[in-house]
Amino acid sequence: MAKFELTLPKMGESVAEATITSWLKDVGDTIEMDEAVLEIATDKVDSEIPSEVEGVLIEKRFEVDDIVQVGQVIAIIETEGDDILAVETTGELKSEDTPAIVSELTERVEIAKAEVSSKVPAISSNERFYSPLVKNIAKQEGISQEELDTIHGTGKGGRVTKNDILSYIDNRGAAPAPNLQVKETVLSQPKPVLPKAEPKPVVVSGADEIIEMTRMGKLISQHMTNSLHTSAHVQSFIEADVTKIWNWRNKVKDEFEKREGEKLTFTPIFMEAVAKALRDYPLLNISVDGDKIIKKKNINLGMATALADGNLIVPVIKDADQLNLVGITKQVNDLANRARNNQLRPDEIQDGTYTVTNVGSFGSIMGTPIINQPQVGILALGAIRKVPAVIETSEGDFIGIRYRMFLSHSYDHRVVNGALGGMFVKAVKDYLEAWDMHREV
Repeated sequence: MAKFELTLPKMGESVAEATITSWLKDVGDTIEMDEAVLEIATDKVDSEIPSEVEGVLIEKRFEVDDIVQVGQVIAIIETEGDDILAVETTGELKSEDTPAIVSELTERVEIAKAEVSSKVPAISSNERFYSPLVKNIAKQEGISQEELDTIHGTGKGGRVTKNDILSYIDNRGAAPAPNLQVKETVLSQPKPVLPKAEPKPVVVSGADEIIEMTRMGKLISQHMTNSLHTSAHVQSFIEADVTKIWNWRNKVKDEFEKREGEKLTFTPIFMEAVAKALRDYPLLNISVDGDKIIKKKNINLGMATALADGNLIVPVIKDADQLNLVGITKQVNDLANRARNNQLRPDEIQDGTYTVTNVGSFGSIMGTPIINQPQVGILALGAIRKVPAVIETSEGDFIGIRYRMFLSHSYDHRVVNGALGGMFVKAVKDYLEAWDMHREV
């Protein structure tokens, strides 16, 4: 018999730790290869950790609500065959390998520090360890670091768990404010601070139902509010005739699915047009950093996807302008399916440079979406409608039945003026209306 160490895999450059939210397997359970063993949450996404081997779970190294660093051993799985080493090296050590080895050793030292910190009760923010989940809840509820340090923790080593902070929030209004020490700072040029508008209390009757927001719902709520406070939202609207696309898709979709094993929806077609327009107007593929504009090299399209609980998540199609329609279709279908099954990796919802949302899937003909920070634009696709329209020909104008849709472009007026915002959405319209009916996929 051999023992396999199940570790927390790397989940993107900006993700260093995760919180265990539930164990899907108990000690003694048989585990198949690629079967999910536990669920984790980061400050960006929830996901599952699958097993890389077949075997029996014989040890859990962490409990629910514990913090795990990338690379730490989460569990031990007993397998058939020879021992499986946690770290393997091959070949001779070369001088050029030194930076990588130093980096790995540094990372292990930081992981060890975090382990010690999570096991020792602390009284200050410099020593106490908080999970990404707890930090996000504190940020959403306006809890300062000093106030957070006063919360009694019931987790391992006195750590504050999700239940601890939620319980504190529930009783926050009834409890006296903590006696916090505030350092006086003299500012040479004090800036006026506008008073924060306090929300009016909501009157609840006995017949009303109170529904707790989900963790993701709270994160989305905060993200959208922050975006409205950050960007100067304006909108441009345009109507596109997509009759050619409608007829072309009906002609090729069955053959496409038979050949590629994928359903051909309208979404990848629209994504292709948006990617082309961003290539034409790169100043919409940017972010704002203070007084600086960061022009993005890659065109990474976010695709707003509705989940079963009503929340939205935005998986990202990386380098969308480098993909053909088949490639975009496979990406769209894969990301959408895994998003709905809670199987996205954290790095698959990061680094988007522009976002597309399909409000037409819910019957809306247009919308005014909120920009997905730190991007500066988002395009809403309205429902495709069969409508009477004026058709211009060399022999005169006449009325015909056409398939048309509205494109709603929200953009950040701090850096995108009306001309640029309008020209961009016009370019998307032009690409859609110029669709080649004889195109092969």
